[in-house]
This record gives sequence, C-alpha cells and structure tokens, in this order.
Amino acid sequence: MTRCTASDDAANAAARQGWMRLFALSDAAALEAALPGGLADEVRVLRAPEVGLVMVRGRTGGGGAPFNLGEMPVARCSVALADGTVGHAYVAGRDRAKARAAAILDALMQRPEARAELERTLIAPLSAALAARRQAAAEKTAATRVDFFTMVRGD
Repeated sequence: MTRCTASDDAANAAARQGWMRLFALSDAAALEAALPGGLADEVRVLRAPEVGLVMVRGRTGGGGAPFNLGEMPVARCSVALADGTVGHAYVAGRDRAKARAAAILDALMQRPEARAELERTLIAPLSAALAARRQAAAEKTAATRVDFFTMVRGD
C-alpha cells in the first residue's frame, strides 16, 4: 500500500488545475471530439450544465485596492462516472456543451489508466494549440509596438 503525502496531493492538485485551465481555454469542438465513444451509459450528471454570472474583480494600478469590474457569464457542470470519479468544469461564456465535455474529460483524467493516453492524444495537442495562439497574439501585438524613446523630436 502506498501512502499519499501532502506533496503528492499538491502535485495532483496542480496537475488537475493545469488540465482544467487548458480545457477552459480550449475550443469546444476539440473537447467534444476528444470524448471517447460509449460513455453515455457511464456518465451520470450531478449538476446539469447551467449558466450563471460571476463578479470579475480588478485592482487599481494592478495591485492596489480591489474593485468590482463587472459580471461575466460562466457555464458549469459536474458529472460522475460509473466508478464514482467526479469531474467538474467552469468555462467562460454560455457554452453548456463545452462545460459538460470539460467535466467528463476532467473525470477521465483522474483515472490513472486513461490519463496517460489522454495526455498524449488531447493535452499535448491542446497545449500546443494554445501556445500557438498566444504566440500569434504576441506577434500581432509586437507589430504595432511603438518605442517612444527612439523617436526623434523635431526642434
């Protein structure tokens, strides 16, 4: 019997936060396509996909006093697999199908026998796609950058 330590729990929590973040930032079609067939009998919905609002907070100057910036819609869902593994998902927006797919994938990622396969076939491609999107956005932003210190003043 192996004992679980606090560092194991922290590592598992960090890994789970990583894939849940990736699911929330990924395209809904990619998540739907990654769902294995034949799961309909195995998935029990604990909390049906629903849309609600969350308050987004900001800080003056990036680190000062907090203030309420406004509300944004969030879809959430919770499912349980036949073996009792529970998956949760919160995704920005109103896409209930994406929240359901992300919750199912969260539950599947907690299964050791399915995790390695999903990391290879789903997590790695989603991570690469997210990195490519971020790189494209950074390049687009860099193209419009103005360096005011190199501009010559007309005297």
